[in-house]
Amino acid sequence: MKKSYSGKIIQIEFKSRVLRYNPLKDPYVRKFPVYLPQGYSLDKKYPVIFLLSGFTGTGNSNLNYSFLNEDIEQRLNRLIASGKSKEFIVVMPDCMTKYGGSQYINSSATGQYEDYILEIVSMIDENFSTLPEPENRIVCGKSSGGYGALSLSMRNPDVFGLTYSIAGDMYFEYCYLPDFPRFVSAIEQFGRGHEGVLNFIKSELNYEQPKSPSFHTILNIIGMSACYSPNKAGRIKHGYDFDLPFDINTGDLNHKVFSKWIEKDPVRMVNTLKKNLKALKLVALDAGIHDQFNLNIGARVLSEKLSNLGINHVHSEFNDGHFNIQYRYDNMFGIISEYLK
Repeated sequence: MKKSYSGKIIQIEFKSRVLRYNPLKDPYVRKFPVYLPQGYSLDKKYPVIFLLSGFTGTGNSNLNYSFLNEDIEQRLNRLIASGKSKEFIVVMPDCMTKYGGSQYINSSATGQYEDYILEIVSMIDENFSTLPEPENRIVCGKSSGGYGALSLSMRNPDVFGLTYSIAGDMYFEYCYLPDFPRFVSAIEQFGRGHEGVLNFIKSELNYEQPKSPSFHTILNIIGMSACYSPNKAGRIKHGYDFDLPFDINTGDLNHKVFSKWIEKDPVRMVNTLKKNLKALKLVALDAGIHDQFNLNIGARVLSEKLSNLGINHVHSEFNDGHFNIQYRYDNMFGIISEYLK
């Protein structure tokens, strides 16, 4: 008979100071879920996991229960009951923007989302019974959440001591660049040149369905451009405050703009942040060998760089693609638990 375990999800509301005047006028008061272990008590201190969602996802996306798929509460309860995971407080923040996501970084086009995460860290420590040291605070996620986990930990090792990336965005030439020519062709259905981008933003970023088959490709490039290559002067130049990394009419790669993206690529960030990486208790990379965005290749490249720099890390691959891979959380929570022993 299986041992039962009943951790629970609570919803907390947080009014952010750093998002108060964000440029997209997205909400600065947000609700998001927090998982508390069974018998949560102020008499006990708990390690804290920050679980970051992928592009177009929020913390509440983790609560989706569907056929043959567990939600995050069911998954954690099962893993803890079986002894495969330690007990954690798990924080699942909402970093959604009008453009589909924030990459968990600061941008003048979307808002200060790295600062927002750090703001939430302080709030959680003030209001919950946490182990507040970096060696007991983990940041992890998949896809854009995996990118955010790496970026946040590499830049803030005094806050996050462990990081775990599942199919995180990296090696941008392989994961983003193939969509650039697709974007140039697809945006023309909404108008010529910059007018097409403006029309897409005005007409498509709403709840109306159905969307164009190319909706996600267009949204992804707009969202990433707003995160990686913001430009306030762009609003005067072409009507929106970010630069695309290519000529919108011809598709010719704009190396000056794309270099801004490359600066934020974890594969490149490691060169300047190796000291921070060496301070981390755990760096873990996981990706499917059939990843549709070639993120398994990016993880291999980053793993090789980490090895060459003498940075201990865990690198694993699995026989699947990019989507519907929440089952890899089992492996993630297990490895994190091992490194907390």
